[in-house]
This record gives sequence, structure tokens and C-alpha cells, in this order.
Amino acid sequence: MTQDAEKSIGLRRVADALLCGSGAGGVKLRIPAPAVGGDSSEQLGLAVPQFQDVAVSPAVFRNAAAKSARGKASERELMISATAIEALTSSEGYGSANALFASAFGVLVDDVLLTIVSATELEAGSGVYAYRLSLREPIENAP
Repeated sequence: MTQDAEKSIGLRRVADALLCGSGAGGVKLRIPAPAVGGDSSEQLGLAVPQFQDVAVSPAVFRNAAAKSARGKASERELMISATAIEALTSSEGYGSANALFASAFGVLVDDVLLTIVSATELEAGSGVYAYRLSLREPIENAP
């Protein structure tokens, strides 16, 4: 194993430990359910899309802004372990984390569905150790 690969693995382990030590919990990523092969109604777009909620941890959730205007959606931020996202992308058949986040319907935190506004890779050296998701809370939950 090369020195860069060893550093990348070490950084991921440190990030996972820091996320766990920061009171990290689990969140659920709402992604499309796999398509059913041979179902003509699904191929024609007649079937109702199905979603599955997949647990992802460790993840740390926080408010992105101190205050939000009344009636406007609050911005939130979520840091998720790259180890967990890599395992999810490979098990669900996604080519990359960006493809996973682009196809996701949102993130469930305490039974509230938040919309993914953007996803950013957090890198050190030559490897990604975590992902930062900018999330928007539904307007009906806004302060």
C-alpha cells in the first residue's frame, strides 16, 4: 500500500472518530428504490416511484445560520463520514457519492425531510474524509 493510501485511510479513521466523539448520530438518506425489471407499468412511467430510507452514520447535524427570517426556510448543515457514504454507493450501485446525493430525495432528521441543496467533499491530502451537505428545512417548519 502506498503512503498516500495509508494517509487517506488514517484520515478517514480520524474523521470517523471525531464525528462519533462529537455526539454524532444517525440520519436517513431517502433514495429511489431499485427498479423492478420486466414491469411494463414502471417502464412506461405509470408506476408510482418508490423510495427507501437508508441509515447513514456517523453524521453530525447543525444549524448553518444563527437566525433565519420569519417564513423563510432554515439552512442546516450535515457532515457525514466518507466511509459510510462509500459503503452506501457501492452497495446501492451508484458510480459516485455525487450521483448518490443528486438522486436522493432528501435527508430525514428526527422524522423531518430536509432537501439537499449542495454536497461538498472534504479533502485532505489526496483523499476524501467526509461530506458536507447543505440542507433546507421545509417552510412549514421554519421559525
